[in-house]
Amino acid sequence: QVQLVESGGGLVQTGGSLSLSCAASARTFSSYTMGWFRQAPGKEREFVAAISWNGVTTTYADSVKGRFTASRDNGRNTVYLQMNSLKPDDTAVYYCAASRRTYYYTLQQREYAYWGQGTQVTVSS
Repeated sequence: QVQLVESGGGLVQTGGSLSLSCAASARTFSSYTMGWFRQAPGKEREFVAAISWNGVTTTYADSVKGRFTASRDNGRNTVYLQMNSLKPDDTAVYYCAASRRTYYYTLQQREYAYWGQGTQVTVSS
C-alpha cells in the first residue's frame, strides 16, 4: 500500500508560480512511477506529468510542456511539481498518484492505483 499526501496548492495570479509536493508512505517509493493529474470543474481528470521510479524519464501533457517540471527525491519519499507561467486554464484540483506496478512507466490513469487527496490550484486572471 502507498499513501500519498499532496501539499502546496493555493491561489496565484496569471504568470505566477507554485510548487506542489507529494509525500509517500511506502518504503518502496523508489520503485514506483509517479504521476500528476488534474481535474478542473466540470471536466474529466487529465494527465499532467509522469516521472519514472528513478527520475530519469519524464513526460508532460502538451498543455504544460515547458512550464511544469516534475522531479522526485527518493531519499525523502517525495515527488514535486514545479509550475511556472501559470494560466487560468491551469486552475484545477491536482492529484499525485503512484503506479499500480513497480518499475513500470505509464501515462494511463487506469495504471495508477494509489492516489492522494488532491490540492486546489487557482490561477486568477
